[in-house]
Amino acid sequence: MALVTIISPAAAHHVGSYVPRDNAVTTNFKQIKFSVQAKRFDVALQLFESGAVRAEMRAQAATLPSGLEDGTRAALRASDGPEAERRLMIFFAALARNLAVEADRQLGAPGVTLETRAATGRKFLEAIWRYYNLVDFAVAMRDSKSSVAVRLAFDEAEAYVKPAAGGAAPDDPAKARQPIQRIAQVLSTLIETSSTSARRSS
Repeated sequence: MALVTIISPAAAHHVGSYVPRDNAVTTNFKQIKFSVQAKRFDVALQLFESGAVRAEMRAQAATLPSGLEDGTRAALRASDGPEAERRLMIFFAALARNLAVEADRQLGAPGVTLETRAATGRKFLEAIWRYYNLVDFAVAMRDSKSSVAVRLAFDEAEAYVKPAAGGAAPDDPAKARQPIQRIAQVLSTLIETSSTSARRSS
């Protein structure tokens, strides 16, 4: 499976009908992806070593599977596109999972107005999708049930935080916590099973 698969947008979900604006991490990922697609693994490795993806892996190391950075580097050195894809899928799923956990925490904070809670939910859903959108196709190829579950949870969460008629705040945006918790749970399981698979194949 070519690394290009993990950049394909999730067409079935309306959140995925647009491409979120890139940040340094997603830009670096796309540079690595295009280099791998062109069979320029030497360039891909250089981009990984000096880029934002590796820096973020180090910053998030405590929440990532052990050896993810080293495994990604080894896959690029070995010109192993499918293994690099798996490692990067795990990484972006973990970033999305971490954001979902934080979104749940902030949505459950006491003393917050409905408007603020709804705005917080929308902000986090967009941020989660920025990362998950990059790997949904790769997730679907490996575990279609997880892909569907995440998309459905996105739909449900977004419905709870989107503005009501006339632009008013939703009645209870805290209800978005339950589907956001499901996103975190599904991605946590995906990360674990994919990491186990990676270890068995190494």
